[in-house]
Amino acid sequence: MKPAWDKLMKEFDGHATILVGDSDCTAAGKELCGEVGVKGYPTIKYGDPAALEDYKGGRDFDALKKFTEGLKPSCSPANIDLCDDEKKAEIKVFQDMDPKDLDAKIKEKEKLIQNAEETFKSEVEKLQAAYKKLQEDKDKTLADVKDSGLGLMKAVKAAASSSKKSEL
Repeated sequence: MKPAWDKLMKEFDGHATILVGDSDCTAAGKELCGEVGVKGYPTIKYGDPAALEDYKGGRDFDALKKFTEGLKPSCSPANIDLCDDEKKAEIKVFQDMDPKDLDAKIKEKEKLIQNAEETFKSEVEKLQAAYKKLQEDKDKTLADVKDSGLGLMKAVKAAASSSKKSEL
C-alpha cells in the first residue's frame, strides 16, 4: 500500500482543503498515533483533525484517489457555516457545557467504545477456541475412521470389483 499512498500524497500536495500525509507510529509519530486512536498498521484516518474517522475502503491507488477526491470540509465547530440547524444546536449544547462536564461526557462515550472493543476481542477469542476444538475433533474423527479399516475396506471392495470384471 505504501507506493499507492506515496503517489496519493504527491497527487494532493498543495491542495487547498485536503491534506494527505503519513506518520511513523513506531518512531516520532508514536504520540500522535496514540492520540488519534491508531491501533494497527497501516491505518488510514480522515475528517476533522479533532475527530478523525477510520477509512474502511480499498487500499489501491484508484480507490484511495476516488475517496480522497470526494472529501470536502464538513460540519464542525471550526466550520459551523457548513452545519444544518440541528447540528448547530448540538454543537451549541456542547460549547455551553462546563469543561469538566464535557470531559466527563467524552470519557463516558470513550468507555462505551472501549467496552465494545473488549467485548469483541473476548468473543473473537472464544470463537477461535471453539474453532480450534472443532478442528481437533474433526481431525481425530477422521483419523479414527481411517484407523478403523476404511482404507482396507475400500481396497477389498476395489479388488472384488476388479476380479468380477476379469471373470466376464
